[in-house]
Amino acid sequence: MATNSEANVIPLHGNSNRTAAALRRGAQRAEAARRHPSLLSNPDQRATAEEMAAVVLEIDAQRSAGEPGPNELAARISAVSEFLRKRLTGDYVVDGFGFDRHLNDAVLLPMMRVLFNNWFRVEVSGIENLPVSGAGLVVANHAGVLPLDGLMASVAVHDHHPSGRDLRLLAADLVFDTPMLGQLARKAGHTMACAADAHRLLAGGELTAVFPEGYKGLGKHFRDRYKLQRFGRGGFVAAALRTGAPIIPCSIVGSEEIYPMVADLKLLARLLGLPYFPVTPLFPLAGPAGLIPLPSKWHIAFGTPIETAGYDDTAADDPMVTFELTDQVRETIQQTLYQLLSNRRNTFLG
Repeated sequence: MATNSEANVIPLHGNSNRTAAALRRGAQRAEAARRHPSLLSNPDQRATAEEMAAVVLEIDAQRSAGEPGPNELAARISAVSEFLRKRLTGDYVVDGFGFDRHLNDAVLLPMMRVLFNNWFRVEVSGIENLPVSGAGLVVANHAGVLPLDGLMASVAVHDHHPSGRDLRLLAADLVFDTPMLGQLARKAGHTMACAADAHRLLAGGELTAVFPEGYKGLGKHFRDRYKLQRFGRGGFVAAALRTGAPIIPCSIVGSEEIYPMVADLKLLARLLGLPYFPVTPLFPLAGPAGLIPLPSKWHIAFGTPIETAGYDDTAADDPMVTFELTDQVRETIQQTLYQLLSNRRNTFLG
């Protein structure tokens, strides 16, 4: 039978935390000695105050790096509480178009980022072609049955532009006639695609986006994918000319494949008051599941700006000038689409 002196003592309460802290301090001293051997490994040499301060700062930095950050859950709760406080007290600003930046930044944009980052995995190029400040008119192709391309473009500009600018979309009347959707669109900063609102936004120095194909682009058959439709009468060019805003061509690849439209039930569309009633491989056969967009890989490319400030005051009313600029923008977008498609190896992998 073992005596007390021979017995192994097993501590009931471990000191792993103290041991870990001691090991960290030892590692910090060893690292400091390696970096400053003349200070810690040679006690006979006298160090200057500046040298000692450098060692202390280095050890403090290493110690801070090893400490855990603030509680993430507590930070989220605090952010939600602050958001609710501002909403309940009215501590936010809404502009003349109904744009609620506070709600957009805290709720609407984070919701769209799920699609942007995780579902469509959007790649963005040419963001430097957008103005840092002041007016600019982004002109893009339109496709995909539902106008998700405009929403993805707004996330791309907000999250990738160095100034974090808001892209104000000019949308169809149907969006604002739809209950709830119209209110959300207004709060996100968007407005109707009409000459008056386009001029107001650009004159106010806003970065604005227009999709001249309209329903012709959104509701085209899958066999016509990436073939631009007619760009209307050039009203967007006239708005840019009147305000001197640069026109930035924008080409979007990936939107055509999210809802491959194989047929359009025109009679049903007329009965429902819709511009088209799409039939895709999954809708309406799969029911609500058919509304889930396919996870195609997207690329949004912003092209070189076309300056309009050099035109005189009568250019906006000259049909030849507006036609030439409209055709130039359309051709630029089309050629960029062909180039992006030629570099794409797979619809869903990029």
